[in-house]
Amino acid sequence: MNVIHVAGTKGKGSTCAFAHSFLKAHGERTGFPHKIGLYTSPHMLRTRERIRINFSPISEELFTKYFFEVWDKVHNHALQNSYRMPGCFQLFMLMSVHTFAKERVDAAIYETHSGGEYCTTNILKPTVTGITTLGLDHTEVLGPLIENIAWHKGGIFKQGIPAFSSPQTPAAAEVLQQRADEKGVPLKFTGLDATLSMEALALEPEVQRVNASLALALTNEFLKVKAPNGGLTSQDVVRGIEQYSWPGRFHRIVDGSRQWFLDIAHNELSLKKAAHWFAKTTLATQRYPHLYLPYGLEIPNIK
Repeated sequence: MNVIHVAGTKGKGSTCAFAHSFLKAHGERTGFPHKIGLYTSPHMLRTRERIRINFSPISEELFTKYFFEVWDKVHNHALQNSYRMPGCFQLFMLMSVHTFAKERVDAAIYETHSGGEYCTTNILKPTVTGITTLGLDHTEVLGPLIENIAWHKGGIFKQGIPAFSSPQTPAAAEVLQQRADEKGVPLKFTGLDATLSMEALALEPEVQRVNASLALALTNEFLKVKAPNGGLTSQDVVRGIEQYSWPGRFHRIVDGSRQWFLDIAHNELSLKKAAHWFAKTTLATQRYPHLYLPYGLEIPNIK
C-alpha cells in the first residue's frame, strides 16, 4: 500500500484528517487517489470508524466480512502453532490492512496507537512519515521523560524514507534527530505553512494550523513520489481546508439558539488548548456574529 504514517502525542488524528482532505481534493481534480484508506483510533460512536474509506466508516457488512476473514485465519494459525491470539489493537490493525488491500485503496493514512517503535502499525513500509507535537502522555508505557516519548515516536522512521515533524521542544527534537540519523532518514521540522489561509475557520485554533502544516508537507511529499507530475495546487489546498472535518476535535455545532463546543481533550496540554479555543471563539462570536453564526441567530452575552 501507499502509506502515510503518523505518530505523536497530540494532533495525530487531526493531521491524518487534514492529509486525507488534501489527498481527496487532489483526487477530485486529477483522479488520484481515487480511494483513500484512513486508520485511526479511538472511535467515538462505532468501532467501524477506525477503518474508513474515503472518510466513511466501512459498512457493517464489510466490517463483518473482513473481521471474520482475519479472525478465522489468525485463530487457526494460533491453534496450529500454539501462539496466543493478537490483542484488540493488533486485530484491528491486521483487519485494516486486509480491508484496504481487498478494497484496492490508492493511498492509506495510518495513525499509530499510543507509541511508535513497538506499535502494531510499525509493520508498514510507508512512503512518508510524520511526527506531531510531542508531550507527556501514556508515560506508564512509554517512559516518564519527553526524551523517552520522542524515542518511541521516532521508531516509525524507516531507512531512506522522508520524515517530517511539527516543531518540538529542544529535548524532543534532539532525540528525533538522533533517531533519524541512526536510521538514515532525511528529517525536516515544519513551521507554519505560509500558504494556508488566515481566514479559514478550521485553522483558527493555532494548533490546527500546526497540524495542517505538517499534513501539507506529508501530502506534498507523498504526491511527489506517487504522482510526480501532479502535486497539490493552491486550489487543492483551499479545497482541502474547506472540506476538512474531524468530529470531536475543536468541533462547534450550532443547534437552534444553542451552540455546542466539543473537544475530546484528555490531558493537561489538550485541556489548555480546548479552553483557549472555547474562550476565543465565544468572544469572537459575540463581536462578529455575521462570521460565526447563521443569519439572525443571537446568543446571550458571556461574561
